[in-house]
Amino acid sequence: MHDRTWLPELRAALCCTVGLLVVMLLVDLANGTLTPWRAGCWVAVALVLFAVLFPPRVTAGDGWLRSRGLVRGHRVETDQLVVVRRTDGMAPRLVLRDARGGRVELDPKVLSANPVLWHRLDQGVRRSRERGLLRCGAATLRTLADRIDQDGARAVFEASGLE
Repeated sequence: MHDRTWLPELRAALCCTVGLLVVMLLVDLANGTLTPWRAGCWVAVALVLFAVLFPPRVTAGDGWLRSRGLVRGHRVETDQLVVVRRTDGMAPRLVLRDARGGRVELDPKVLSANPVLWHRLDQGVRRSRERGLLRCGAATLRTLADRIDQDGARAVFEASGLE
């Protein structure tokens, strides 16, 4: 199973990158200062922007979860999780660590938007708890589960017109 919101986020990153590149090139062209060297610099700036905006692709299977970025990916065995933390700040992140040293960081909104991904993670977390591996993060996961349940219930009410 993979993140349903990844493709629209990738399209948005591409649109922003191409839009900025076009604007920079048009401004340079209008000023009469566009040279091949400057165009190359603008392309480099656009590529850096794309690298920053590129959304990680989150996928999950039976007992594992992977987050793949532009260059490399990270994977955890969800049935061997030992630590689950939530980092707050400008971009909240859920940090998962397994017994083998695997580490994945992901946006909690990805799990909210993808109930099947959440279900796969939750199954693995339950197995980790049963085995006594999960030492830290039960409260974090409970809070996240409550939020996902609330979002799901709200979506059902909105779809049925019972807001």
